[in-house]
Amino acid sequence: MVEAETLTEHAQRVAVPGWLTALCRLFAGIGGLTLLVMMLMTVTSVILRGVVGKPIPGDFELVEVGSAIAIFCFLPWCQVNGGNVLVDFFTQRSGPRLNHILEAFGDLIYLLITGLLLWRLTHGALEMRQYGEQTMVLRLPIWASFFVILPAMALLVATCAATFWGHIKGVLA
Repeated sequence: MVEAETLTEHAQRVAVPGWLTALCRLFAGIGGLTLLVMMLMTVTSVILRGVVGKPIPGDFELVEVGSAIAIFCFLPWCQVNGGNVLVDFFTQRSGPRLNHILEAFGDLIYLLITGLLLWRLTHGALEMRQYGEQTMVLRLPIWASFFVILPAMALLVATCAATFWGHIKGVLA
């Protein structure tokens, strides 16, 4: 298994599998592409509104769905790179072992929260599909966006588990 080193905020190195880092990068790319498409659509809609008097119908709905997809796609990349907010006022002079312990604890809490969210998002997606929930203007099925959101959330759970394990190994080293 190829390992890729990633830095946390405290510069405590944690090893995560290279395939996991590659998947996180892929999903971040999907998020970036989604943002690009939303930007182009918004600019086009504004120009059409100004020139022809008719914007792209349902543009705000597409931005809502696209924003959700982009956010969930960026979360694993943020975690694998240690990019989450970290308040280190009291620990900036602590040793690597204590920082690994604290970051492992934080990753464990995050892992539990993301696992709970994945479970509830899966349940919510199934309910939205069962009830046929749609957007108001374009009548797009809302559950369809979960085809990207759920794998991104599962990737976040896996990434939290990997960084947690990396910090545990740092404590034990």
